[in-house]
Amino acid sequence: MTEPVGGAPGSAPQEPKRTFTPDFLTELFRNPLDPGYAEAAARKARGEGPTGTRKKVLSGVTALTLVALGFLLVLAYQQTVADEPARAKARATLVDQVQQRRVTMAQLQDQAEQLRAEVADLRERQLGGAAVARLRLLEAQTGLAAVRGDGTRVTVGDGPTPIDPATGERSTDSRVRDTDLQRAANGLWAAGAEAIAINGQRLTATSTIRQAGEAILVDFHPVSTPYQVIAIGPGDLADDFGDGAAGQFFQALKSRYGMSYDVAEIGEVTLEAATEPILRQATPAASASSAKNATTAPGGPSPAVSPTPSEGGR
Repeated sequence: MTEPVGGAPGSAPQEPKRTFTPDFLTELFRNPLDPGYAEAAARKARGEGPTGTRKKVLSGVTALTLVALGFLLVLAYQQTVADEPARAKARATLVDQVQQRRVTMAQLQDQAEQLRAEVADLRERQLGGAAVARLRLLEAQTGLAAVRGDGTRVTVGDGPTPIDPATGERSTDSRVRDTDLQRAANGLWAAGAEAIAINGQRLTATSTIRQAGEAILVDFHPVSTPYQVIAIGPGDLADDFGDGAAGQFFQALKSRYGMSYDVAEIGEVTLEAATEPILRQATPAASASSAKNATTAPGGPSPAVSPTPSEGGR
């Protein structure tokens, strides 16, 4: 006799119990932590660290990294020490060359002054008294002779250099520029100055005031702050300069950027002569004489000329 499944004889048959496997999203929300992370968290809660093999691997990697860094630092230090004598030697060589050039330049300057004095003596012997007096007056006016008299001193200097807190860059707005010295010189000329010198460098009609990087050159001679512009002229030169456009300009710079500025009258002062300029003149080229006899069309090329240094202005 066949008995019903899952029940005693004579009882009603029971329906089998079914279980459903949860879907992926349900399982993800029920157990969000990966089993590996859960195991590591449980191990940490029990006070157990990583396994011995893992400890050894981490210790070995750390040791190798430290050894490699130490080796690289030793190599860099040895390379720096090895290159230092060469750099020091090159720097010492350049310093010696600069000093030798300065000594040579000073010697040549003294020699030029002696030759200039000899030329002046010979010239005065050959010329008469009136001609010598006129020549000396012209030399004083052109800056080729020393002059002495009362005058005015204009002093300008760099102001404080602020640093941008964000970028760390230094502002150059408070520094004196070549255009500022040009404005000072032009203002003194306009106020009636007869002779001007900037930090001892006498100005002439061919003088230049230029910026070279952070330095200012007056006739290729570097000058540094504070800049003293000394002029010989009439008694009201200081007042006229201070009340003029140049004086007001420097007052504005002083108020805005903190630059130093001062105008004062001075007594007996001597301004040394400027270096004689190298005059040049044009002379006909060798082929110019033959070109005169050649027939050229109207508007054709003119005879070529080449610049050559003059010989004492003759």
